[in-house]
Amino acid sequence: MLKRILLVLAFIVGASAPALALDPENTLYIDLKDGRVVIEMLPQIAPKTVAHMKELARKGFFDGTPIHRVIPGFMAQMGDPTGTGTGGSGTNIPAEFSNLRHERGTVSMARAESLNSADSQFFICFAPAPFLDGKYTIWGRVIDGMQFVDRIKPGDEADNGLVLLPDHITKVQVAADAQ
Repeated sequence: MLKRILLVLAFIVGASAPALALDPENTLYIDLKDGRVVIEMLPQIAPKTVAHMKELARKGFFDGTPIHRVIPGFMAQMGDPTGTGTGGSGTNIPAEFSNLRHERGTVSMARAESLNSADSQFFICFAPAPFLDGKYTIWGRVIDGMQFVDRIKPGDEADNGLVLLPDHITKVQVAADAQ
């Protein structure tokens, strides 16, 4: 009887543990000062966005970029090499809105007022943000390392989350390419 109970418990724990790299081609590693964040990319939801982000990661575009806007209890924004919130790769991608919700760990594209203005800036939600649902392209979710996102230096809430002397992304890589 004890053997059967242990077997059932092992199955439950194993089934509930996150799969860290089910598809290495659609898994992104973001290395921060405190550790690695693992993102499951969602090409079935946002194929153009995922392709663009993988292309930028493979070029090393994100490596060393600042995490320039951080609003505690809301989100951490990154992907702008200038750290001003106005920079990017120079290539806009079309919006790919879905029915997915902005929950804790959601990875979504930042954009300007124009719906099709997303480029390289993205954000990770610290908490649910339902007011963003259907208005921003969700392209991934954190499956491991959210505790490292929680440790990103916060910005000044009075200045829309702008971070003075911000933390930086160390490296971003597609898991299939990781060494």
